[in-house]
Amino acid sequence: MRKFACDLCGWEYDPQVGCPECGIEPGTPFEQLPDDFECPLCGAGKGQFSEA
Repeated sequence: MRKFACDLCGWEYDPQVGCPECGIEPGTPFEQLPDDFECPLCGAGKGQFSEA
């Protein structure tokens, strides 16, 4: 599974880890994140992420 990084702050979403602080389970691909997903560090929207 591909990792994605926030274009604004560099926080990286790793699908193997998920985002427990956001309620995202490990194994969730970036494409399956909710449309209203935001970077847990800076609040950037899902559209502000690029493949890492």
